[in-house]
Amino acid sequence: MAGWLLSASRQRRVKAMTAAAGSAGRAAVPLLLCALLAPGGAYVLDDSDGLGREFDGIGAVSGGGPNFGASLHILKVEIGGDGQTTDGTEPSHMHYALDENYFRGYEWWLMKEAKKRNPNITLIGLPWSFPGWLGKGFDWPYVNLQLTAYYVVTWIVGAKRYHDLDIDYIGIWNERSYNANYIKILRKMLNSQGLQQVKIIASDNLWESISAAMLLDAELFKVVDVIGAHYPGTHSVKDARLTGKKLWSSEDFSTLNSDTGAGCWGRILNQNYVNGYMTSTIAWNLVASYYEQLPYGRCGLMTAQEPWSGHYVVESPVWVSAHTTQFTQPGWYYLKTVGHLEKGGSYVALTDGLGNLTIIIETMSHKHSKCIRPFLPYFNVSQQFATFVLKGSFSEIPELQVWYTKLGKTSERFLFKQLDSLWLLDSNGSFTLKLQEDELFTLTTLTTGRKGSYLLPPKSQHFPSTYKDDFNVDYPFFSEAPNFADQTGVFEYFTNMEDPGEHHFTLRQVLNQRPITWAADASNTISIIGDYNWTNLTIKCDVYIETPDTGGVFIAGRVNKGGILIRSARGIFFWIFANGSYRVTGDLAGWIIYALGRVEVIAKKWYTLTLTIKGRFASGMLNDKSLWTDIPVNFPKNGWAAIGTHSFEFAQFDNFHVEATR
Repeated sequence: MAGWLLSASRQRRVKAMTAAAGSAGRAAVPLLLCALLAPGGAYVLDDSDGLGREFDGIGAVSGGGPNFGASLHILKVEIGGDGQTTDGTEPSHMHYALDENYFRGYEWWLMKEAKKRNPNITLIGLPWSFPGWLGKGFDWPYVNLQLTAYYVVTWIVGAKRYHDLDIDYIGIWNERSYNANYIKILRKMLNSQGLQQVKIIASDNLWESISAAMLLDAELFKVVDVIGAHYPGTHSVKDARLTGKKLWSSEDFSTLNSDTGAGCWGRILNQNYVNGYMTSTIAWNLVASYYEQLPYGRCGLMTAQEPWSGHYVVESPVWVSAHTTQFTQPGWYYLKTVGHLEKGGSYVALTDGLGNLTIIIETMSHKHSKCIRPFLPYFNVSQQFATFVLKGSFSEIPELQVWYTKLGKTSERFLFKQLDSLWLLDSNGSFTLKLQEDELFTLTTLTTGRKGSYLLPPKSQHFPSTYKDDFNVDYPFFSEAPNFADQTGVFEYFTNMEDPGEHHFTLRQVLNQRPITWAADASNTISIIGDYNWTNLTIKCDVYIETPDTGGVFIAGRVNKGGILIRSARGIFFWIFANGSYRVTGDLAGWIIYALGRVEVIAKKWYTLTLTIKGRFASGMLNDKSLWTDIPVNFPKNGWAAIGTHSFEFAQFDNFHVEATR
């Protein structure tokens, strides 16, 4: 009998190998259907003793779509607060105390697009920074707890009123201090507005403090629905588990979207539950749609960083996501019988309680699954045979669909490939897999999975070497001009009612005070644009200082830093001030002074600035007349173009024009 089973298994193995080879006609993927074929670990999948924790979904920070690609269950968006939050600033819906506008930024559009693709997608909002008026002069959102709670609740109400979006969860303050009294007030205010269904996540930082506080404070325990930790390294802590609350890795990944990043993502999607009982994992970030030389370039599940060309890349983390997301849904339950494989790797199994079963197996090696953080202790993964035995309500499952990914060398690489299904009727509910390093298997009763297809994206192109924008947009779809990336401050389309002529439509810096910061925002406002590899360039822009005496504006080239590093940005900065002076500096902060002098400049008047950088020299013109020439500039050698203001002040820009070479 054993000999017959062995023979049958070998025949099926050949069939599976052929299916995996695909059009290449080789690259076998051994799939063995007999527990007797080779020695190895045995793993029972059983629901007889009940189920594990409820699955809450896989998501990303700032998309989803059912049964295609990543098929995310959760979209987490930043509640724009006007401050720098890693790679740029996002505008607040309330720049000032009496200001409300629920059409700024791109997050509203993104949430609506996500809902079109997956009406059941879970929406989460979380502040990183806050507008400065909430701090009453302090860099702190908890000066007036009721006011900050009101500000957050208005965002939730506005999402529904203006966009018909129901926010499901709300966070406190990303990776910063929480305030227990604020969380309680936020819950009361949500309830008072009929938003009892909106749940609270705390504290989007570490496990320890919030978990201990909840165990000691009954009211806090009651109002926090989910404990969310960032980059937990697949482990939770005892206090968090003692609460009995849902545990989420509410931000994770942040890793270059290479195959190593995909390995990181595959490993933590399983092991966050196996090791830490986390029922949701949310990647930062959804799509790498920012200039690649900003911090954490290409650290999204996919890449779309060329809006001028439309080029994008569906990276391997997307297909790693699909191994879980296409074959589970929030509301399914993990089995209690999950764990680690004998020779490295892990397995989880989930069920909808209606007879469906999904098993996800990963064998990511240490070398090819390092996330950007935290430190990953060494472990070993080696080839192994793993036998899985289905028991309980799963013992009569006749067939499992098989999806497969192999990361690594191009010649051996497969991304989310469907193999022949497994027939279990003659195997007593057991099957054996030959597992090697850096593989993912999904075995499922669901037949709805598909890789799908999409048109080839447009070819990659450099940023245009000649670029112009006159900002003449009467009813802009977005509040911000395309391709500009605000790094401190907020630059928005503006209708200048005082000028019905050439400067009726402009771009305006709209913050008049420093926000409550999340990162080290600069003391000046700045928006960058262009190609980081630009070396020789001429930038020309009309500028309008609104603040008498103390106001100032600049244009710049070869700007070499942005994001959380913006305060230390170097470049060539050409400034004019309302007090009748000009300055040329080698940095944004203004410490490196190349030239300065007097000039006829006042506020409330338009001027044209021109900055030319060629080789090791730079020159500047005011109103097309030379103001300074041939200043030596040895560093940086390349960088973005930029516009900005001396402080958090109103100022306008128009007729931006750059001519550049790499």
